[in-house]
Amino acid sequence: MENEALIRLSVFAGLFTLFAVIETILPRRARTQPRSTRWITNWAITILDTLTLRLLALALPFLAVGAAVDAQTQGWGVMNALDLPLWLTVVATVLIFDFAIWAQHLITHKIPFLWRFHRVHHADRDIDVTTAIRFHPVEIGFSMLLKICLVYLLGPPALGIILFEIILNGTAMFNHANIRLPLWLDAMMRRVLVTPDMHRVHHSDIRAEHDSNYGFSLSIWDQMFGTYIAQPGKGHDEMTIGLQWQDDRPSRLGWTLALPFRRK
Repeated sequence: MENEALIRLSVFAGLFTLFAVIETILPRRARTQPRSTRWITNWAITILDTLTLRLLALALPFLAVGAAVDAQTQGWGVMNALDLPLWLTVVATVLIFDFAIWAQHLITHKIPFLWRFHRVHHADRDIDVTTAIRFHPVEIGFSMLLKICLVYLLGPPALGIILFEIILNGTAMFNHANIRLPLWLDAMMRRVLVTPDMHRVHHSDIRAEHDSNYGFSLSIWDQMFGTYIAQPGKGHDEMTIGLQWQDDRPSRLGWTLALPFRRK
């Protein structure tokens, strides 16, 4: 799709700025660590993630969107074998891939080797809009490989993949943002979407709580499969964000990148 990268970057930058401003004006929780220190580290990780995907693109013929175009050209995948209207395949793509990301997220909590990388995301002692972009480069590469495999299996339209990626990035920034929503609005929104209060439970240091609420976009998967917890046991103001490293180390880039390779 022409100008796909520019469109995605523009939406990302606009939403990031919006949520960063709102969480500054209407914060849900007081910060544990200075914003500047954490943001430098989280953004540095994001830059490394981008470079990882660029290197992956050199090793593979296509990434997710390119794979969708290639699958359509070759006639590969379930959707390409069916004569369905474009709007239906786009909607199906967004729903199926959102569920796939939910399932992948759950698996990274259950398989010890994958958890070693995913805990980089959870080690952040505060949760705000930059936590949404704090993922170890190895996990980002693994996630992309899974998406490429699913694209060739299903044969979704490229437009569906682009919309899915935009929605995923936007909702992830929203529900990680340190935003105080009115309780009535939160209750109404979380019937369909993952809200900041709902996802904050997932970043609790209590194991039973961070093994819940795996959704990034839609809340229906957690409600459907029994992994939904409405509120943290200690309340949002008293709960502890992060894991066992309740010190300044998670805000250091070198320590964070090396975390998956450290002994417990």
